[in-house]
Amino acid sequence: MWQQLSSQKRCQIVGSVAAALCDRSDELIQACSSDQRTDPVETITSELLPLCAALRFLAKRGAKILAPRRVGMWRRPAWLIGVHSVVHRVPLGKVLVLGTWNYPLLLPGVQLAQALAAGNRVLLKPAVGTEQASTILVECFHACGVPADQLVLLDSDPSAAVGAIADGMDLIVLTGAAETGRKVLHGAADTLSASIMELSGCDAVVVLPGADERRLIDALRFGLSFNGSATCIAPRRLILPRTEHDAILDRLQKTLADQPPVIVHPAARQSVADQIAKALQAGAVDPMGRYCETTLRDEGTMYPLLLDRVCEDHEIASADIFAPVLSVICADDNDHAIRLVNDCPYRLAASVFGPNSAAADVATQLNVGTVTINDLIAPTADPRLPFGGRGQSGFGVTRGPEGLLAMTAAKVISRRRGPIAPHLRPRSESDQQMLHGVLQVLHGGGVRKRLAGLRRMVGGVKKT
Repeated sequence: MWQQLSSQKRCQIVGSVAAALCDRSDELIQACSSDQRTDPVETITSELLPLCAALRFLAKRGAKILAPRRVGMWRRPAWLIGVHSVVHRVPLGKVLVLGTWNYPLLLPGVQLAQALAAGNRVLLKPAVGTEQASTILVECFHACGVPADQLVLLDSDPSAAVGAIADGMDLIVLTGAAETGRKVLHGAADTLSASIMELSGCDAVVVLPGADERRLIDALRFGLSFNGSATCIAPRRLILPRTEHDAILDRLQKTLADQPPVIVHPAARQSVADQIAKALQAGAVDPMGRYCETTLRDEGTMYPLLLDRVCEDHEIASADIFAPVLSVICADDNDHAIRLVNDCPYRLAASVFGPNSAAADVATQLNVGTVTINDLIAPTADPRLPFGGRGQSGFGVTRGPEGLLAMTAAKVISRRRGPIAPHLRPRSESDQQMLHGVLQVLHGGGVRKRLAGLRRMVGGVKKT
């Protein structure tokens, strides 16, 4: 029955979930508390507010985005006279959403909301440790009118995802590490399931001459501490002009000196420690002197870490680090900085700090999914914007109008009216000459060639 509802009705039901989330916000805040999420304000600002905004966006704009697109007479090819077509957006069928532990409400919440608004049946596999938050999230959708068999919550064990993929999905949406993406794609290959992969990042902050240093330092502090730095678009590389290096690094150290340690997620601790060890062995330095490898490996605790003198060929300069580690890399000029971003295999997002005109010029040349100018992270929460990466950061988009359309398939219905159907009549000897003339008239380069085509076309008509 869900698919038979109008898209407007489905979007209204999905949009009403925002109020249900507000009613249970205290429970959700508690359920999202973890070693990485110690501040309740972060759950409100990074999850509940943007998720509710995305739900309201679907309520207001979803039906219009999903509306059929009529292809009329304007610029219709001449041989299709009498043909009228409509492009419909129809549900894909079964959609599997593989949730993530660092943002268990916002990321899977928007994805399943868009899939439901498009008319799909959705299976949500939550990340381990997010079971309670995922249960409340699904209950809110059910309470607002989404049928229980239309939105199904799976077990958090990875075997649940493996089984669902093996059964065959029409679309798989994953938010997770690149390595997880590879495993999911291997499983999806057997059933030829379509997929959207929102994967790892190694995001760069490009600093241009004339940048507002105070804004830059505040943004870096925020990016390294927010959500325990467990954010796929948190800053991981600071690309500086050589002439600005000393001043910015000195100011950044003073700012980070007061930052408390964070607890790195158990799944990331060993790989982060390995990457830092390799970087230090390759010549990088820890100017603040607070990093302790043993503490990170054994307890998972570390202070925000600046790694200076990182070279572009160091492994850490193109690694998906999920911890508060910022590699400082010097660039010779803007072209060099652009190349450093575009040559990285992970190209989820990037930030550019500098005068607006110069920053905009650099931003247009960065081959990443999202670029923010004089800011980072926060602008991506706009419900009107799509989100997705390049390279090993994945493919496809979620969120925004593009994300909603990605949950549908295009279905075209064409209808011919009237008696004219030239392709159905028997072939005549003059067809080649006449049609060749038509080709030249319509697409020939220059007036002379088009006139020659007209003469050829008229000759063919006379023969007919």
